[in-house]
Amino acid sequence: MDDINKTRPVAYTTVMTVTNILYTKGWLLRGKHGRAWLYTPVRSREAYAAALMEDGLGESKDRPAALVAFVENMDEEEIAALRKALRNVSRQAKEVQ
Repeated sequence: MDDINKTRPVAYTTVMTVTNILYTKGWLLRGKHGRAWLYTPVRSREAYAAALMEDGLGESKDRPAALVAFVENMDEEEIAALRKALRNVSRQAKEVQ
């Protein structure tokens, strides 16, 4: 709550309402921590971003063209990370065979 209030004051009830809605929709997990509830995300930001990208690709009539358009907008650091990920996937596929 303190972290949220650093930018602007927000009512506790507002935070709890939104948190409970996110829990009900399956976006958060909830567990007891002493007398309080502890909420944690179901998936990481990275996993959520990956799911959004997968959804976007699923909407495309031409997945390869969509991938090319996406990669063309990447910077060198992102391209290097993509190359590394592709090498890892390729290596794992060879190990399975």
